[in-house]
Amino acid sequence: MAIQRVGIVGGGQMGGGVAEVMAKAGLETVVREVDAAAAERSRSGIEGSLGRALDRGKLDEAGHASALGNLSFTTDLEELAGCDLVVEAVVEDFDLKAALFADLDRIVTSSDAILATNTSSIPIIDIAMSTGRPENVVGLHFFNPAPVMKLVEVIPSVRTAPEVVERISAFATEVIDKTVVAAKDRAGFVVNMLLCPYLLAAMRMFEAGHATAEDIDTGMKLGAAHPMGPLELSDMIGLDTMLLVGETLYAEYGDPSYAPPPLLKRMVAAGMLGRKTGRGFYDYG
Repeated sequence: MAIQRVGIVGGGQMGGGVAEVMAKAGLETVVREVDAAAAERSRSGIEGSLGRALDRGKLDEAGHASALGNLSFTTDLEELAGCDLVVEAVVEDFDLKAALFADLDRIVTSSDAILATNTSSIPIIDIAMSTGRPENVVGLHFFNPAPVMKLVEVIPSVRTAPEVVERISAFATEVIDKTVVAAKDRAGFVVNMLLCPYLLAAMRMFEAGHATAEDIDTGMKLGAAHPMGPLELSDMIGLDTMLLVGETLYAEYGDPSYAPPPLLKRMVAAGMLGRKTGRGFYDYG
């Protein structure tokens, strides 16, 4: 069954980017947010991103108009009932995701619909078992910013049907023009299992006073050819997300390299979450 109508649950930095990808691919895209103010922020963010793509020549006038026309916003989860694919992109909290998938299981009517989670670390099977159709649940992990980053991880659980994996992989490559890597259902999958210890190590280095944030980032950009330094990247990801991912990975593997450092916990407690709050390892005011 062709995927034509897509629901995105959570229209923030990641969910909004995923919605933009879907809309530009010609898909009817419904973004669900928790309240009207959040829905308006999501709309404004996506429209701003599409406008910048138009200004830079990445999108022509027709494509810009088409993408805007493909987007709609709602606060009612019931409006996702007729979707062929739903992508969950809410915060990295298992209880929230599990409750959401239980609701989607009740609401989404088609037995062929794929329910996908954009989780960056939580095991897919744990989320899938909150539904009565775990065979239709799969991990579809985008990277930030989703309109720019070419990669998605496809992560089946032990209960995901092979045909669902085939359908979502083909959709990702042929419809939304992404490169797919297949990952086993282990916390962190491929990218974050490798990336998270590196980012946390940079935080420990800064916390211990080995170097300034600027010198740590400059060292990795100019000495290792990384496009962003680890502390810059952590600020962009969101330090609250970094904390949750680190805690999930540490719980799964028990490896100290995944344990969030005390400084990260204190910064999150202080509301210093990175770019989205205007302050993290750097100030963005």
